[in-house]
Amino acid sequence: MAIILFDNAKRNLFSPLSLTKAVASFHFGLLSIKERWELWLKQTVYIHTATYLQDLYEQPTADNHIWIDAAVLPNEQLIQQILDLEIGQVLEDDKGIVAGRSTKSFTDFSPISWRSFFESTIAIETVNRIEFPWEIMQQNDAFIREDFKLVTKGRKSQPISPTVQVFQAADIFIEEGAKLEFCTLNSSTGPIYIGKQAEIMEGTAIRGPFSIGFNSVLKMNSRVYGATSLGPNCMGGGEIKNSVMMGNSNKAHDGYMGDSVIGEWCNFGAGSSNSNLKNSAGDIKVWSMDLDQMVVVGQKCGVIMGDYSRLSINSSVNTGSVIGVSCNVFGAGLLPKKIPNFSWGVEGKKYNIDTAINDINNWKIMKKQLLSTAEMEVLKYIFQLS
Repeated sequence: MAIILFDNAKRNLFSPLSLTKAVASFHFGLLSIKERWELWLKQTVYIHTATYLQDLYEQPTADNHIWIDAAVLPNEQLIQQILDLEIGQVLEDDKGIVAGRSTKSFTDFSPISWRSFFESTIAIETVNRIEFPWEIMQQNDAFIREDFKLVTKGRKSQPISPTVQVFQAADIFIEEGAKLEFCTLNSSTGPIYIGKQAEIMEGTAIRGPFSIGFNSVLKMNSRVYGATSLGPNCMGGGEIKNSVMMGNSNKAHDGYMGDSVIGEWCNFGAGSSNSNLKNSAGDIKVWSMDLDQMVVVGQKCGVIMGDYSRLSINSSVNTGSVIGVSCNVFGAGLLPKKIPNFSWGVEGKKYNIDTAINDINNWKIMKKQLLSTAEMEVLKYIFQLS
């Protein structure tokens, strides 16, 4: 039996984040969605996504599958309900399918025609699911707290160096190979997790809840407020608050990042900052790329940035901005709130696809990686759509 996380029919509401990867690959809290389900279920989990993305992910060989909406967040009660499913049964809440079990093949599944996979419906109470990209930062506080308990249960933290100033050490967990000296960790406001081979440089002050992933770095004198998550291979610096960097992204210098969700392989240039609050302190409207309309998201929201996009030095990012995939962003004054995929600057010029791929590879080489053929095909597909 294989467990499969599938992208539902509304996956494009997560654009630009979902344009380059499956929803199950989103990394926030301490884990990706896939990793979170694997820890709960104690087995490998597979991914079913849009056709143009599927080559990025391994497919199962068996035909007896449990299908779970990738936008749904697990808990103990839901896990048991899913594992109790019989073939042909599906769990559904007031927002649609949650999970189901079927013998039909991986390649036949479609989130649009999912009912043909199942024979009987079991109604359950509404589950926790994310539907828009800004909800990732809005719920990140809860994600960090729950993931911290899941990841550290029954385990012992590495010792904390005597040079580190600590408040409430019981809620701090340090993995093997992490390096931190002469910094401040305050977990009285939420847990702090330091991943394997991560480094917290001197003078940095962190208030939980906070998570830093494998091989990531916070540079000297960084100031980080909860709820903030840095995924694997990230670099942070300056002032960061209530933000998610999914992985392989950099905000290495002074400047402010607040209430934001940053994809993979992104870069904040030195001195760049985003606004996260209107001067009127009123509700913020954010552009939904899929709906092509503005959506009210609340009082605080910074920037949603798609994979492979970069800000030039001293960029001023507007409140509630959306930056698409593979954008090279530069321009005078306050930047526009809507920056489409493959933008070169902010005046309507398009990034040449060959140049974009070459530039992305330059950034990947800095972290000892290269674009795969499948990743290049995905970028070319998005470029044609743009």
